[in-house]
Amino acid sequence: MKESGYIWGLGTIFFAIVSVVYGVWSKDWAGTTALAFTGFMTALVAFYSLYTAKRLDNRPEDDQLAGQDEADPDYGFFSPHSWWPLPLGFSAMLIALGLIFATWLMLVGIIFLMLSTIGLVFEYYRRDFAH
Repeated sequence: MKESGYIWGLGTIFFAIVSVVYGVWSKDWAGTTALAFTGFMTALVAFYSLYTAKRLDNRPEDDQLAGQDEADPDYGFFSPHSWWPLPLGFSAMLIALGLIFATWLMLVGIIFLMLSTIGLVFEYYRRDFAH
């Protein structure tokens, strides 16, 4: 947690320097403001990470000598062999292209998105992987 806070702090310093250089060099107030607020947002995340790290015990991620087995084993279940993200991405592409070119293509993408989402959600309720 501490190291991630330090990384966000480096991002804060980077965006502060870039916003000053960009503001002086380009004289563009919109871009300078956007970069400054990006620096403020990274400062918020850095502050939260470092403040939380002080209140909690050290995690295995903070120890350079920690082994992989020391981490919390319950991160959730992630399917290692699932092909369903591919049709989901294709459906999102069809929806985006439908917004650009034709409404019927967007409707086809929405239908494929619904079918792909159903396939992803109920992947382990069929065939060899049924519980």
